[in-house]
Amino acid sequence: MSDRKDAAVDKTISLNVRLKPSEPSAHPHAVNYSNVGVAQGIAYLDFGFIEPAALAAIAKTAKDGQAAPKGLDGHLVTRVAMGVDVLARLQQQIQQVLVGLRDARQGKRKE
Repeated sequence: MSDRKDAAVDKTISLNVRLKPSEPSAHPHAVNYSNVGVAQGIAYLDFGFIEPAALAAIAKTAKDGQAAPKGLDGHLVTRVAMGVDVLARLQQQIQQVLVGLRDARQGKRKE
């Protein structure tokens, strides 16, 4: 009996999920920085925005052979906390998207 229960737990099914935005999440936010950290089995995904002019200035400084600054200030756009199992599913979804984009780009090159 426990074998049937364990088999049901391991089964993955696909569902169409529609998320209705709450007021703060109704509009997309621009991010150009992300960081992932894990503590006590929870993954924390930080999404932020760094002024493009600041990034360009640092790139120019490095190109000119000067020392880069020790740090850089940006704006935290949002932090998302999720279990590592959800993080693993997110990684699979991102991989599928990237493979699809790569395949679409390679298909255009062949035409």
